[in-house]
Amino acid sequence: QVQLVESGGGLVQAGGSLRLSCAASGSIFSINVMGWYRQAPGKQRELVAHITSGGTNYADSVQGRFTISRDNAKNTAYLQMNSLQPEDTAVYYCNARGSTWTKRGYDSWGQGTQVTVSS
Repeated sequence: QVQLVESGGGLVQAGGSLRLSCAASGSIFSINVMGWYRQAPGKQRELVAHITSGGTNYADSVQGRFTISRDNAKNTAYLQMNSLQPEDTAVYYCNARGSTWTKRGYDSWGQGTQVTVSS
């Protein structure tokens, strides 16, 4: 019903920056929240940041370094990641929750994009 496509991952040196994008498409009536999660090898998936009409929320580990934003006209969310560190290495997943045109709720995930930070 609702598909998410992420882009922008890659390999970067410590201290560098990357910008991730997440484009939502399909039967979208509303998007209540868009968020970024990450999963490092051997670890559980964790919330990085999310954005709603009421504001943004960040994990303590990325506060002040990462910025989440959203273009409502394009149904796209972004994650600007600055001062990247090796511990930020993970697969980053986009998530969106809202309602379709048939008034059904959805909770969709992207396929993930790899971010690797070298020391």
